[in-house]
Amino acid sequence: MAKELSFDHQELLKLVDMRMPFGKYAGRRLIDLPEPYVVWFARQGFPEGKLGEMLQTVYEIKVNGLEYLFAPLRGKQGGF
Repeated sequence: MAKELSFDHQELLKLVDMRMPFGKYAGRRLIDLPEPYVVWFARQGFPEGKLGEMLQTVYEIKVNGLEYLFAPLRGKQGGF
């Protein structure tokens, strides 16, 4: 059974700021990770904990074409 996703505005704001802590894209914002990289995590398994939850959210957003949701959030964070 598929897990129901709900998007909390505060969690989306956290995604705007959270950076990848390791690997090839260390330092890059999670929402700016290339889709193939996030899909790779989906296939291999997301990390445990909050990072994994956030990467799974990014995955769902990217594969469902919802990246436009971040446009207004980026403006609130001082733009980047």
